[in-house]
Amino acid sequence: MDFTEYQRLASRTATYLQDDQIFRMMYLSMGLAGESGEVIEKVKKIVRNDKGAISDEKREAIRNELGDVLWYISELARAFDIPLEQVVQANIQKITDRAARGVIESEGDNR
Repeated sequence: MDFTEYQRLASRTATYLQDDQIFRMMYLSMGLAGESGEVIEKVKKIVRNDKGAISDEKREAIRNELGDVLWYISELARAFDIPLEQVVQANIQKITDRAARGVIESEGDNR
């Protein structure tokens, strides 16, 4: 499955309480933060409780949470009328350029 197909299929499951652009942007941003937090919590517990050992069960749980993060990213991109394919292409270009210039470990958005 490519990103265009994912975005199309994922959008079929999107329901919003209000058909308002501002509401949608806020809702999706908060959902992305919440799901990202769930990933962080699961990783924290793997580090704290399991000393970094990753069981198949924990791997599946992380995979599921990452899927939720991806869904929110996809829908947020759609809310801004940005194809997810463009997001991933632009990101690869950005990080490839940073690596080539040796600024991966630097700080700032425009390095």
